Amino acid sequence: MSSSKPDEGRGSTEVCHFPASTSFLPAALWTHARCKGGRLHGNGVFFSPNSMTTVIIILAAVIALIIGFGISGKRSINVTTLTSPGNIGQSGLLGCTFEPDIWMSSIVIQWAKVGVAGLVHEFRGGKDHLQEQDVAFQGRTAVFADQVIGGNASLELREVQLSDAGTYRCSVTTSRGSGVAVLRYQTGAFSTPKVHVQPSSSGDTLHCEAPRWFPRPTVHWMAHSNTGKCLPHAANTSYQLNSENVTLKVVSFLHNITANATYTCVIENSIAKATGNIKVTGRAQQHPVTMGTGQCVCVHWGLLQYLFPFLN
Repeated sequence: MSSSKPDEGRGSTEVCHFPASTSFLPAALWTHARCKGGRLHGNGVFFSPNSMTTVIIILAAVIALIIGFGISGKRSINVTTLTSPGNIGQSGLLGCTFEPDIWMSSIVIQWAKVGVAGLVHEFRGGKDHLQEQDVAFQGRTAVFADQVIGGNASLELREVQLSDAGTYRCSVTTSRGSGVAVLRYQTGAFSTPKVHVQPSSSGDTLHCEAPRWFPRPTVHWMAHSNTGKCLPHAANTSYQLNSENVTLKVVSFLHNITANATYTCVIENSIAKATGNIKVTGRAQQHPVTMGTGQCVCVHWGLLQYLFPFLN
């Protein structure tokens, strides 16, 4: 910055010059402080003294806009969780979705469990960050990395344990903002019952068996004739502790069955419900009409497959 003296006979106007490399707004303000009442020259741009007030006002407005945009740009985003019961020894899913963001580098997903000091899982900038992962979850967790950009923050939990039950938080941060959702995860054991006929001279018997359940379930039978009439039934059910001393094998017998009827063995506990069906024609067995997990488990997985089609 240099200043030239006013020429004689030309009045008291002072001309202040600043180099072309100088940033225009800071230089203009600095020059105004040094050259009051003058005019500024910089790369052919001229400012009168009165215009400096306008420049300052504009600069203040720009700063206010930048600050305001920064504050308003970070908002609360929608995060949603959904879960199905965890089956001991198998893989489970803790479902979580969020508003998609095209900037993978800005996405941070954190899973935490209430009462656990370390994190369950952390995914940041397209990669797992497991330095703070709790030892109880090491080697058992994963997110669906290729689905994150589309808003999927779900967590796969392998080799589910009874101790995995509890309250989990799914926290997501993106360039749009951040959000958190909570889910209650239940664990136990459940399996599909298989039903078949055991012929005998005293009358046919239906045998229903499921290999592993926990907590201890209840068992009941439903029977309907081809005309829709509800048939009487009496069953004997037993429970056998499996070798791991946790789960139970369930065996139930239904005696005095009749022909031309459909029978359903229903096994249910606090976290799951499963059914096994069989249709009996004369003394011959046909393949079960339906055999698989029933109302509770099927409803949960149906919702999960609606929200997370990649599970199909």
